[in-house]
Amino acid sequence: MSELHDIIELTPSAETSDAATVVSSGEGASQADLDRITADILKALKSVYDPEIPVDIYELGLIYKVDFEQEGEGAGLVKIDMTLTAPGCPVAGEMPIWVENAVAEVEGVKKVTVDMVFDPAWTPERMSEEAKLELGWM
Repeated sequence: MSELHDIIELTPSAETSDAATVVSSGEGASQADLDRITADILKALKSVYDPEIPVDIYELGLIYKVDFEQEGEGAGLVKIDMTLTAPGCPVAGEMPIWVENAVAEVEGVKKVTVDMVFDPAWTPERMSEEAKLELGWM
């Protein structure tokens, strides 16, 4: 039986009701390995930018969930749920590939699947304070 590890999931925060946060729990890999993989996946996600907005997709709040499978036949599988700022985004077909390629470079990741979701819909409230500051919204 494989163990699915949530790296990022939607949880309420003081600022928004849908902020992405890091979760480090589960069995299979050591805590140090999970911490490294989590940090490396976040770094990979932050290397992908929306070409129309000068902020990375993680800080924009486009990443809804990241699961990392630790054990069994699916060990090393990363499943990502993400959205776009708008369903008609001109890079809708390309951005999931950019995310897949970036995360696939992380040591310990064997396969990446990216699912586009539009529920809940993205709103500017999903952006981090860093993103809002970068865009001059604060």
